Parts: sequence; structure tokens; C-alpha cells
Amino acid sequence: MLKNKKTKDIIVIGMALFSMYFGAGNLIFPPLLGQSTGGAWWLGFLFFFLFDMGLAIIAILAVIHKNEESIDGITGVMGKIPSTVINCAIILCLGPLLAIPRTAATTFEISVAPVCEWCSSWLFSAIFFVLVILLTLKPSKVMDIIGNYLTPVLFIGLVILIIQGMIHPIGSISSGELGMAVKEGTLSGYQTLDPLGSMIFVMLIVGNARSKGYEGKENLSAITIKSSLIAAALLFAVYGGLTYLGATTMTKSAFAGLSQTELIIKIVLTHFGNFGMAFLGVIVLLACLTTAIGLTSAMGAFFEDLTKGKVKYEWIVILTCLFSYFTSNLGVSAIIKFSAPVLFILYPGILILVILAFFHTRIKNLNVYRLPVLVAMAVSLMEVSGVEFIKLLPLAQVGFSWIIPAIIAGFVGILIPDFRKGE
Repeated sequence: MLKNKKTKDIIVIGMALFSMYFGAGNLIFPPLLGQSTGGAWWLGFLFFFLFDMGLAIIAILAVIHKNEESIDGITGVMGKIPSTVINCAIILCLGPLLAIPRTAATTFEISVAPVCEWCSSWLFSAIFFVLVILLTLKPSKVMDIIGNYLTPVLFIGLVILIIQGMIHPIGSISSGELGMAVKEGTLSGYQTLDPLGSMIFVMLIVGNARSKGYEGKENLSAITIKSSLIAAALLFAVYGGLTYLGATTMTKSAFAGLSQTELIIKIVLTHFGNFGMAFLGVIVLLACLTTAIGLTSAMGAFFEDLTKGKVKYEWIVILTCLFSYFTSNLGVSAIIKFSAPVLFILYPGILILVILAFFHTRIKNLNVYRLPVLVAMAVSLMEVSGVEFIKLLPLAQVGFSWIIPAIIAGFVGILIPDFRKGE
């Protein structure tokens, strides 16, 4: 009986995680990635998955490996002040600056604007964030609400869309450039924000597992890992299907030059007509609403903990939704345009910290963490700023100009005395 309960709990949490991960970016980026990479869509998809859910799983495992339940377990080696700055940057990207407003903007552009011309984004966003507040104010119930009710409908809808697109492809798939597929897949994976979200979602997983009566590192680790793998398997199938659907539009001129949201709308219209648009609207609403709920809940938990309870969870949730309300009305394209350089600078440092977390018992000099992170972010900043010589660095053509400088910085860090050790 207990075994059956545990299995059910793992499935519910895994489905909830899938729903929180599968938000605005996860829906709109794969089709455009498939269209831009053509015959190399499978390679673009693999790198998209690797730098999206692959890194997300690695981040979760890293937190567990260090026997931590918070983001500090990964970033704490940078020192108190740098760690706090990085943590806040991650949380704000996942919150009102990028991820949360993007959920509302995507829902409006795909689900509402095509069928309700009279409805303004300001009106819709107000309704959207009122729902988010109502569903987030009881954090212990967030996972159950998402996993039990919203996710099954979301997943079934996506499967129907993908199967229809595979049985009746829109067009043929032409050849694609492998190098571009790697770079496009990597950058698209960055913009989903899932690896950053993992370090926050792990707190929700552990908290939810404890509310169900599970205690002890072994039990909590097993539930976290298994539920994460369920989410990853579901996302692998959905990402692959959506990327393939996008690839089938590459040779069709009517699909050229469309934005992320316009492309997915046109794909659905082609396969299902107006009925399909209503169907897509439900899918998008569920995907974006569940992600917004998960991220808003994580925001509340993080800042309540950071302020040691001086700022209450409920107030953080309300303020997050209020700020996101205004940001969301900038529109999806504007939010993505703003987010790309921010994430391009932030991700390399986070990736380094996540990977090195697996070797924390062997790393005695904290400069081995600090120097590579700072160098990686500096190189990425220069690349975003258009500094020309960065293009001459190894792997720059596929978006990894920071890797070699970061490795060199790591070896240099070994030679520098760690005066701040134990900070």
C-alpha cells in the first residue's frame, strides 16, 4: 500500500514538474528551431534538450549531491555577496523580469488575440494574474493542483497536435547546416530558463514531498530524481515532436519570416483550422498558467527565506504578479529580445557552478569556482557587446566562446591562494 502511494506521489510530482517546465518558451521555441535548422532539426533538438532539460536535471542532481535544498547549495561557493547577487539575478529572470510576464504575453498572443480582437492585453493580463495569485497563495497545494488536474489535459492536447503533424506533414524537409543547428539549439535551450528554474523547483519538490510525509535524505532524493526523470521523458517527446513540426514548414514560403507565436499559430491553423486554434488556446493557457503558478510560488518562498520572514510569502506573490502584469504588456517579441543577452551572460557561470558541484569534496580552493565563473561571464558579456576578437576564440562559432577561457581560469585559480576560504 505504501509503495503504491509513493509511486502515485512520484507520478503526480513528475507531472507537475513537466507542467511547470513546459511554459511559454518550451512551446514557442522548438517549432522555430525546427524551421531554421531544416534537415538538421534532430541535432538542433538534441542540443535544445541538452541545454534545456539536460542541464535542468544536472542542476537538480547537483543540488541533491551537495545535500542542499536551496540555490545557495550551488552558488554559495562564490561568497556571500556574489552568491546573493547571482541568486537574485536568477530569481528575477525567472520571475517578473522575464519568465512570468512571458507566460501571460504568450497566452494573450496565441490564445486570446486571434479570436477576441476586442480584448486588450491589459485586460487579459489582469485576469491572468488574478488567477495566478489565487492558485499560488497556498504553496502546499501547488504541486497537487498542477499534477492532478491541469497537466493531463495539457499533455493530451500536445500529443494530439504532434501526432496529427507527423501523419500529415505540412511540407518536405530540406537539408540544414549542422553547425548552425548546434548553435540555434543551444541558444533556444538557454531561453527556456529551465536550468535556472531547476534550482528553484527543487525546493518545491522537497517541500511537497515533506508535506506528504516523506523524510530523510534517501527518501527525498529518490522522489526528487524519479519525478524529475518523468518530467524529462515527457518533455523529450514533446520537444522532439514540436521541433519536427517546425521543420516541415521550412520549404513553405507562407511560413517564412514568422515570429515564434505566429509560426505555432499557423501550424495549428493548417492542421486543425479554427477548431485547432481554440484547442491550441487551451493548451497554451494551461502551459503558461501552470508555469506562472510554479515560478510565482518559488519567488515567494525564496524572498521570504532571504528576508528571514520579514517579507511574507503572500506579499511577495502579489508584488511579483503586479510587476509581471506591467512587464507582460511589452509583448513576447520584446521580452525575448531583452532576455537573450541577459541569459547569454548568466548561463555560462551557472553551468560551471552546477558541473563543479559534483566535485565539491575534491575542490579545496574556492578560486577554482570563482575565477572560471567570472571569466565565463566576462567573455559572454564581451560577445554580447560585439567585441570582435571574441569571435576568434575556439568554439565561438557554435556559441561556446567562454569554455576555453573558463578552463584556463580554473587552472589559474588552483595557483592563487584562497584568502576568502570558508566565507
